[in-house]
Amino acid sequence: MDGPKAPPAPASPLEQYLQRLYDKFARLEDGHVATYIPELGRARASWFGISIATVDGRVYDVGNSNVPFTIQSISKPLVYGLALESCGVKGVLKKVGVEPSGEAFNSISLDPETGRPLNPMINAGAIATTSLVPGADTESRWTQLLDTFSAFAGRPLGMDESVYISERDTGHRNRAIAHLLRNFGILEANPEEPLDLYFRQCSVSVTCRDLAVMAACLANGGVNPVTGRRVLEPRNTGRVLSVMTSCGMYDYSGEWIYSVGLPAKSGVAGGILAVLPGQFGIGVFSPPLDAKGNSVRGIRVCTDLSNDFGLHLFNTPRVVTSALRGSLTASTVRSRRHRSLAELDMLRKFGASVRIYQLRGRLILSTLEPVIRTILGKTEGSTHVLLDLAHVVDLDRAACRLLMDLRDRLNGLRIKTHLTGAQDKHVLREYVLSRIQEDGWRQLCLHATQDDALEVCEDEILRQHGCLGSGVERIPLVDQELCRGLTPDEIRALSERVTTLSLSGGAEVMTVGSPADAVLFLVQGEVGIFLKTSDGQEQLVRRLGPGASFGEVALVDREPRSATVRTLHATEVLRLGFDAFDRLDADGYAALRTKLYANLASVLAARLRSANLEIGSLK
Repeated sequence: MDGPKAPPAPASPLEQYLQRLYDKFARLEDGHVATYIPELGRARASWFGISIATVDGRVYDVGNSNVPFTIQSISKPLVYGLALESCGVKGVLKKVGVEPSGEAFNSISLDPETGRPLNPMINAGAIATTSLVPGADTESRWTQLLDTFSAFAGRPLGMDESVYISERDTGHRNRAIAHLLRNFGILEANPEEPLDLYFRQCSVSVTCRDLAVMAACLANGGVNPVTGRRVLEPRNTGRVLSVMTSCGMYDYSGEWIYSVGLPAKSGVAGGILAVLPGQFGIGVFSPPLDAKGNSVRGIRVCTDLSNDFGLHLFNTPRVVTSALRGSLTASTVRSRRHRSLAELDMLRKFGASVRIYQLRGRLILSTLEPVIRTILGKTEGSTHVLLDLAHVVDLDRAACRLLMDLRDRLNGLRIKTHLTGAQDKHVLREYVLSRIQEDGWRQLCLHATQDDALEVCEDEILRQHGCLGSGVERIPLVDQELCRGLTPDEIRALSERVTTLSLSGGAEVMTVGSPADAVLFLVQGEVGIFLKTSDGQEQLVRRLGPGASFGEVALVDREPRSATVRTLHATEVLRLGFDAFDRLDADGYAALRTKLYANLASVLAARLRSANLEIGSLK
């Protein structure tokens, strides 16, 4: 019998945003469904889908993202890329230029001297590039073209026969354009053959999701991020995107690139394909069109996406390195506070509920979104998520929005979020204040460092399981971690050889470089271990509480002290001089000496394992 099914993965902030975007424009009634091709008039004005595909192959969908429709003019950049691959730049430029026409998609924009169409995004140019599709005959060229479209989409595509017939039987203007191209020698044979192939390519059936994957393929340098198959060479991908930037939205192209800032292509069936190079592709489907032949909802969706996430091509850095520096849990890494053996055991057992994600570099949508996906995929059993921004050099408002949406999502799952290393992230502070005010910022970024937040989370785990000390407890010699397994007689012998030191807060117990002459057992209070940084400043690297020992490594090597130890408040320690330790053999306590060495080895091994786990988690 099958066990219970795992709960579905939580919706990511990006999915939630797309859903809000869909809800915002779903009831928009502007525009009209195209009817000049009769079969297109059958589309429902209510159909509306949005898809985003990232360059690492993840696709997000909302709405009618799987409703089929015909690709229409969105086929033009794909065929242009195929022509570049087959004929080379010079061969293609002989037949079609790259200059914007500033006119409608069906305009007859030809060079008055050569008859060459101005660019491949208008119908005249598209018919010319379709004539360059390689193949021995019509069917082989059609097969080549359809295979290319399928490679872009990452799945087999087919043609909508009814739309093809409708286009073929009513395409009189396109037929006139084709014969005019034949007149100028741009088409070198019977114009009906490339014209028919053009009608077929426009009638290929796709979905909104297909458009997003096709766009992501262009964003990914010509490699389909879902299948891993290379469809276009990088140099030709750049050329396709360049023409889309200047000509893809016809006589709306100038305003589009100014306000939205993404290479794009629209189709009269209601599709829009848009590309953010190096990051992701966008597909939008909604049949009602504006006066220029572009999807009304598609324009609004892309405009909001660009504005909300700062996606404008000329304002967006090209960064694709993962933002995840390391991923840890409180069961494998510790705060600087010393914990008793019982506390350590409890943290090893339950510490996985505290997840730590160390971020790095520049945070933008494409670098942060995979990290958020990872976080949301590991929420089961989590109580706290620590996001350490100490190694983040910059982040934009899109990243701020995603971080806050993630925080809201985790709160809904009753998982507490901590942002550390955020004090110098001014863009983040401004954004957070705009959403949750000053108190919210202080609560979210209460802890300056990962260590501070981790200590609080550790305390909560220990408190929940009844294992957190009061902070003022005394740990006698018998319960010290270096004294595990000692017999009562050995404890008595050790007690006779130690001296008690009562120290006030701020007292220096040992200094870096001083001779090593004793090991100290911390009975009550707290001390800090300090190291000098490269700029000569002192840095607290660890805090020790009752039950811990320090100076013990020198039992092995007798080298000078490698750190400074200072009391953090009133403290009591027991001092075992090395001279007394060395006389244990002569005094008949060789077994005691051996046990102390064995316990020391165990403590050092545990510290090394913890350090290795932390280092191994760094990427």
